[in-house]
Amino acid sequence: MSGHSKWSTIKRQKGAADIKRGIVFTKMTREIMLAAREGGGNPEGNFRLRLAVDRARAVNMPHANIDRAIERATGGGEGVQIESVLYEGYGPGGVSIMVEAATDNRNRTAPEIRAAFTRHGGKLGESGSVQWIFEQKGVIEIDAGGRSTDDIQLVAIDAGAEDVEVDGSLVTVYTTPTAFERVKKAIEAAAIPIASAEISMRPSNSVRVEGDKARQVLALVEGLEDLDDVQKVHANFDIPIEVLQNA
Repeated sequence: MSGHSKWSTIKRQKGAADIKRGIVFTKMTREIMLAAREGGGNPEGNFRLRLAVDRARAVNMPHANIDRAIERATGGGEGVQIESVLYEGYGPGGVSIMVEAATDNRNRTAPEIRAAFTRHGGKLGESGSVQWIFEQKGVIEIDAGGRSTDDIQLVAIDAGAEDVEVDGSLVTVYTTPTAFERVKKAIEAAAIPIASAEISMRPSNSVRVEGDKARQVLALVEGLEDLDDVQKVHANFDIPIEVLQNA
């Protein structure tokens, strides 16, 4: 499992996302609006929207908020133009970072992201500078608990998973974007609880960082994630587990 994925898992287990519930709801609203605008407001016929709604429900976002976001995106509420923007840059130690943002004002978002990079020892790069390192994948995380990780792997692979990584009781399943929904449904049909499921970016290589640089990298990623306009941050760092656990 990549260092960034492992760190995200540790944060989720600590319940860090719940501490900043207001920020999380803002991000979920924008994710739902982008998905609804792109593929329509019916989750049954729009996989991206269905996935966004599932993620919103997982953080206990009220149904009324979800419905309102869909209405705003499809013309049933006050009109707001939200667009997806990708930013790329570098963190301490040469770590590659890709930032997915959803904004109604690029003139606000770009300076905020640039400032976060600068504040934590990083640098915003040009378009295309690091994107080539990352590949879009479906990522499904499972806490095996008392279940056999071998059995979980078999279910995932039989359903079409590309790769399965096991780290203790944590099983991470990687799929192509097109196979993601099929694999997710097969895991659910096997009554295997899913901790998280999303379309994400997997790096083709990683950069090992330790000590102060490692802590700087984590501070940079957290600083970016705390921005309202930032939806997701992807990075190719490999950081010692003890640093991740104490972050």
